[in-house]
Amino acid sequence: MKRAAGFGVLLVLGILTAYVIGFQKNFNEELPYDNEFTGLKDRIVIKFSHVVAENSPKGLAAAYFAQRVKEKSNDRIEIQVFPNGMRYSEATEVAALQRGEIQMIAPSFSNLNAIDPAWMVMDLPFAFKDQAEVDQALNGELGKRLSQTLDPYGMKGVAFWSNGFRQMTNNARPIRKPADFAGLKFRIQPSQVLERQFETLGASTISTPFNEIYHSLETRTADGQENTISNIFTKRFYQVQRYMTISNHSYLGYAVIFNKSYWDRLPSDAKLVLQEALEETTRWNKLKTYENANRLNQLQQTGDIKITYLSDDERKLWRERLRVLYPEFTPIIGSDLMDMIQGP
Repeated sequence: MKRAAGFGVLLVLGILTAYVIGFQKNFNEELPYDNEFTGLKDRIVIKFSHVVAENSPKGLAAAYFAQRVKEKSNDRIEIQVFPNGMRYSEATEVAALQRGEIQMIAPSFSNLNAIDPAWMVMDLPFAFKDQAEVDQALNGELGKRLSQTLDPYGMKGVAFWSNGFRQMTNNARPIRKPADFAGLKFRIQPSQVLERQFETLGASTISTPFNEIYHSLETRTADGQENTISNIFTKRFYQVQRYMTISNHSYLGYAVIFNKSYWDRLPSDAKLVLQEALEETTRWNKLKTYENANRLNQLQQTGDIKITYLSDDERKLWRERLRVLYPEFTPIIGSDLMDMIQGP
């Protein structure tokens, strides 16, 4: 009797073992990324810090990227997104990345001028006619050269994301002609090009962090600022500004950057997932940028800000006035890079 019972137990254990092996085989076949993650024994958590609102193009792209990575890796890789400068500001995020306190950032091109003056090429007024020209430049030699400037500083550029073209806002008067800038003070990003741009137009400047712009405008520390339609809407600058000019005078984009040593240590299969998700997010981000038109309609509906559209002749006056910046910054940026943009 005992012998029969023992045989019964062994039979049940054999059936269970066969079932588990079969289940595991089918499970692995249904989850291809599990098979690819041979070098990924522990879950990977990547901290991604940025300074804009969650519903801005960059904020939406960061959330989309995190979701795509989660799905592609079957939740093996987690992108923890910290928006609105809740962890680091523009002034501190690069150093935090270099120290390894975070693994990803997406600073604006203007905030990379301190790394290498080559990035100033992206701040030049009227450097690009439209988004198609921007894409062509960043997907070509210009984008390659700019990304290479990050390597000596322990950073790896992995993508470029868009926020669209900058517009002017202020509290004093409608701006149509260069003479309308006289005597006004504008908040700018830390860029010699942007500083000289406003000086050339007869205005003065002040540089403050992105998340302090609203306060600067509300307290009249600055009369105005330049930004994309999306940032003007999502940060509610229209509540403390009376006038906006649709000028499309310069471009605002972001470099998506990893800590280089961290990236280099990642398993190859994890890099593959991240690269695929970045490519998908970059394409998706470009589509979201076109929603600036919807944001503009929403701004018009608020009735809080008067919107001015430049005529072709007025826009030509701006271009002619600001053309002097090109020969001035060619020795700083480099003539080879300057030849890669159209200019006014």
